[in-house]
Amino acid sequence: MQLADVRAAAAADAATISRLLADAIRGSYHEILGEIPVHRLVSTQCALPRIRAEIEIPGGAPGWLGWLVATGEDGTIVGAAAGGVPVPGEGELYALCVAEPSRRRGVGSALLGAATERMRGFGAVAQRVTLPADRDPSLPFYEDQGFTPLTAAPLTPTRLGREL
Repeated sequence: MQLADVRAAAAADAATISRLLADAIRGSYHEILGEIPVHRLVSTQCALPRIRAEIEIPGGAPGWLGWLVATGEDGTIVGAAAGGVPVPGEGELYALCVAEPSRRRGVGSALLGAATERMRGFGAVAQRVTLPADRDPSLPFYEDQGFTPLTAAPLTPTRLGREL
């Protein structure tokens, strides 16, 4: 599926974002972290009321810049990202997920690029992301995007960063 657009999430996107994020967490971390930690991650990160509230408050909470979604040519949401600038000058990527069939097709890069531009607009000169595992399957993606470890391995979670 071709990427058509990256846009700010709307309230109607909350259920799709929740499902997409939960599927990505389960698929990426079940073997690495195990059932109970994955269940906790899904319960805290993918709760529909939480995502709905987060969509409705972009810019309404200090440092929070909101959710973005990537859509395919048919309008289907194929990826999502969330981020903010929690401290002056430092952007933080809180979530980035892409539907399995759309991976390695530029969707993650497009979402990261759009989130980065939002963060720059709010004064970020550096960007950070925290990954749940030291053997995180998304680590090569972030390294390809210029992120480097900020913590010594093998710490969990793994913290990465880059200058913008």
